[in-house]
Amino acid sequence: MKDAPRQQFRNAAHTSGAATAKPKDYELATESGEIEAESEYAAWALMRETENPLHVGDLLESGEGKLRICKYVGFEDARWFVAEPLPGSAPLPGVPPGAAPEAASQPQA
Repeated sequence: MKDAPRQQFRNAAHTSGAATAKPKDYELATESGEIEAESEYAAWALMRETENPLHVGDLLESGEGKLRICKYVGFEDARWFVAEPLPGSAPLPGVPPGAAPEAASQPQA
């Protein structure tokens, strides 16, 4: 997570449910952008002694696209923010008219 959004995230009250992440607030944490581990906690342990350890607010994305966000209490579910299209705007390419915004392809980290 970039520094300015990280400070906002750290100061925000803890909420339940999936966190919403904005792609503009994130950058790849490792040079390859990938790490192999059995769980998010194993990834955290592997990365804590590197140049780029995981911090509160950082995201991990599984090979299946499932997002987990690092919080003070551990890792919790997260999802990418998808803006609702403006009324009367053209549909997204490849998305059938009337489909929910979550049906659109979501950015990958």
